[in-house]
Amino acid sequence: MIISSSWHLLVGGIYHGASEHSVLKVVLEAGKMDVPASEQPELFLKKLQQCCTVFDFMDTLSDLKMKEYKRSTLNELVDYVTVSRGYLTEQAYPEVVKMVSHNIFRTLPPSDSNEFDPEEDEPTLEASWPHLQLVYEFFIRFLESQEFQPSIAKKYIDQKFVLQLLELFDSEDPRERDYLKTVLHRIYGKFLGLRAFIRKQINNIFLRFVYETEHFNGVAELLEILGSIINGFALPLKAEHKQFLVKVLIPLHTVRSLSLFHAQLAYCIVQFLEKDPTLTEPVIRGLLKFWPKTCSQKEVMFLGELEEILDVIEPTQFVKIQEPLFKQISRCVSSPHFQVAERALYYWNNEYIMSLIEENSSVILPIMFASLYRISKEHWNPAIVALVYNVLKAFMEMNSTLFDELTATYKSDRQREKKKEKEREELWKKLEDLELKRGLRSDGIIPT
Repeated sequence: MIISSSWHLLVGGIYHGASEHSVLKVVLEAGKMDVPASEQPELFLKKLQQCCTVFDFMDTLSDLKMKEYKRSTLNELVDYVTVSRGYLTEQAYPEVVKMVSHNIFRTLPPSDSNEFDPEEDEPTLEASWPHLQLVYEFFIRFLESQEFQPSIAKKYIDQKFVLQLLELFDSEDPRERDYLKTVLHRIYGKFLGLRAFIRKQINNIFLRFVYETEHFNGVAELLEILGSIINGFALPLKAEHKQFLVKVLIPLHTVRSLSLFHAQLAYCIVQFLEKDPTLTEPVIRGLLKFWPKTCSQKEVMFLGELEEILDVIEPTQFVKIQEPLFKQISRCVSSPHFQVAERALYYWNNEYIMSLIEENSSVILPIMFASLYRISKEHWNPAIVALVYNVLKAFMEMNSTLFDELTATYKSDRQREKKKEKEREELWKKLEDLELKRGLRSDGIIPT
């Protein structure tokens, strides 16, 4: 990258009463000329200082030329930090963090609507993105530089910096959240002393989201970062990590906007279970505890997540939760909403789940049989009936003796129920007749 020698003009401008805007203009309007490599680190610092100037992008017609000058300078800085060597002197670290902080740390703009719905409404895009994007790009390349030294940078990239960074994840602009995700991931990887703090603050954000606000735009991005963090946890897992799973990640399933981050949340859950299979029982019992009662879309999501869990479950863990699990699956199969029933019946297309069911058919078949048999006769959707027939056929092949016993018991129970229903109807008819006669007597139509 060519750094303009016009930065020499700063010495006579910035400290003699000239405004930042005017100095920036003088510097950037000067012609581009090569400067000796020995002077480039100093000029790099001066360009960083000038890029601390922040413009008002809400006024689309103001400072157009100056905004373009700054954008051009930021582009130069991105190129310079990408290809240059020897620029990261100790003096550069505070200036880089200062420039980044001046540009990205700000009060986020309010939503166009007080009732912003991320699933339905268009997000408010950041007006200053032409500058912000380049600042983020520059900062990421700075963090990824081979010359980057965390031991120096930790004086400036500290807990306060991270806290402000996490607050920005509430930005409605998905482009910004994507850059923030990369930035936080790099910081977590390079600053060992900040890792526990970052996890704790994410924990706090999620708790506030679940129990207080139910509003935070960056949940999906934070969960993506957590997925990588969980993957790197050492074994055995610390109590802190297990508590985070049970007290924070499981309750995240209760929020209305689950669909916005469910894929990332399910990935984190599965990562935990692959690390420590003994967590399977509390996780599944937690999901069953928070199972949605009135939202079929969420039920389908829960069933999908459960299948992901069952794909990695160990047979010894499966035995511990099979009864409550298949009682819930039985209810789902019986759902009048065909997508819920269909998603539950798809479990029988999964080879590994089928092997687990077969090994434990003596427990699972009695739980499922009544629902399946009734649906095969009564369900309104022919596609569901066809799936149920396949499941019944599979059960019959697994354990024909038990299947026949359950069939006979079910039919016997149904006959008893029908007999009771008939007796009840006859009793009601007698009562109605008796009431009718009483009414007629009171009217004097039938002599008493």
